[in-house]
Amino acid sequence: MIGFDFTLSIGINLLEFDVFLSRDNVPVITHNYRLQPSATRGPNGRFISGQGPRVSSLLVEEIESYDVGRLDGNTSYGQRFPDQAQLDGIKIPRLVDLLHLLSQPKYESVCMMLELKSDPNLMDNRVSRQRFVSVVDETLRSAGMTQRALLHSFDWGLLAECKKQIPDMPLSFLTQLKENGLSVGEDSSANLSPGLNMAGVSIPDEVSKAGGSVWCPHFSEINRSDLARARDLGLCVGVWTVNEPQDIEAMISLGVDSIVTDYPGRAQKILLDLGYRW
Repeated sequence: MIGFDFTLSIGINLLEFDVFLSRDNVPVITHNYRLQPSATRGPNGRFISGQGPRVSSLLVEEIESYDVGRLDGNTSYGQRFPDQAQLDGIKIPRLVDLLHLLSQPKYESVCMMLELKSDPNLMDNRVSRQRFVSVVDETLRSAGMTQRALLHSFDWGLLAECKKQIPDMPLSFLTQLKENGLSVGEDSSANLSPGLNMAGVSIPDEVSKAGGSVWCPHFSEINRSDLARARDLGLCVGVWTVNEPQDIEAMISLGVDSIVTDYPGRAQKILLDLGYRW
């Protein structure tokens, strides 16, 4: 929540974040389907070891017993973010915690790219996946936030369920055709939308046919012709995850609609240097 609060304080009006469902059906905001040892400390204050527990196997009160305020600098993942503040007492938030923050009048223009994340162990559990979508929908509606959110996923099957259950909410289709160099310590999503890397397949066309409003590819996997085709189909185009200044500049030059980055301040500065009003 400190991270969200800081991001909002510097004028960012679009937040992209990942959501899983706890064992007791509470949406929580965290990145991987397992708690990551390199970023998670137990009640004893030490980083957890071995394979972290699955988020979907834990009650929300168990999830909240962990501290995610520091990174273990001895791990590859911890070394990816050398500038991250090292804090204590930072808990994995519930979705409702963020919605409460965004309900403040000063944040009334802030919107959300809410990424529904898949647990590989539940991919064939149709009831679980239906419940995931319905609980997220109910949480957003209860907070009056449906007009400020789009649902965003690599899992096109989950997005199909969203289209079925929540036809009034826009959908964003994430794509990953190959492994990229920024995946250390993260779950791979390369196999969640099979067939997209086949010869002759137009990803923007597939997104449009699936009912998408937004196509969100990895920044290394988009070119001018794909962007033009997406525009012809009426799609907005966002790219992930663009962290290096030269890559941010390249995406601005290409003309994408949005940039997902771990370093919004870098994107702000480059946009301002190029004469864009933030």
